Amino acid sequence: MALMTLGMFVFDLPTLTYTQLQRRSSWRHPTSDRVGARPKGQFTGAGEDDITLTGSLAPIAMGAADALDQLRDMAGTGEAFPLVDGTGRVFGAFVITGLDETQRGIMDNGQARVSDFTITLKRMDDDLPEEGETSDATEVGT
Repeated sequence: MALMTLGMFVFDLPTLTYTQLQRRSSWRHPTSDRVGARPKGQFTGAGEDDITLTGSLAPIAMGAADALDQLRDMAGTGEAFPLVDGTGRVFGAFVITGLDETQRGIMDNGQARVSDFTITLKRMDDDLPEEGETSDATEVGT
């Protein structure tokens, strides 16, 4: 079973695993100044939804040596990809906004034994169905 998928990229032992998932969701409450009173706030809906994945890649023991390059290629398209965890929970469509890599344990050929990584994702839509929901679209057969 996969830990998570981002589009067609599968986070799993043969490719890349993460050890921590951090999610930050926000909601918007802009305010307007008032004379002689505190500013008045109004709830205007959902704000940012960011996910950060951290882990280590050790191609000699686990993970594909080119996994981080595959994610860089995906990020370079600018496309949003559906993010789904191993239980089938749909998080939404996310773009890759950052990928940090720290190589350590460098061998004599310049290859790293271990690469620590941080991948930053940002949600870009609200129209993917959430877990348990169905799409409003229906197929029409002729």
